[in-house]
Amino acid sequence: MERLNSEGIRRDHLLQALKSRKTVYVARRIDSCLLCRRRSVNEAGLCDFCYSMLDGEELIAAVRWLSGEGP
Repeated sequence: MERLNSEGIRRDHLLQALKSRKTVYVARRIDSCLLCRRRSVNEAGLCDFCYSMLDGEELIAAVRWLSGEGP
């Protein structure tokens, strides 16, 4: 998946970012998607579009954030 904004993290680093409490908290605080930097992020620090593209371990990690478990 190409990034819309070069300031976002690379997709192959997303799983590591989702395991970092600090990284997700910063994305939520500034309301900027970890991957594409769109606004309106969820508890995992991802916009609806990027969240819908997740699968496998990334999806499991994001769901943990959404359920309140965190990393």
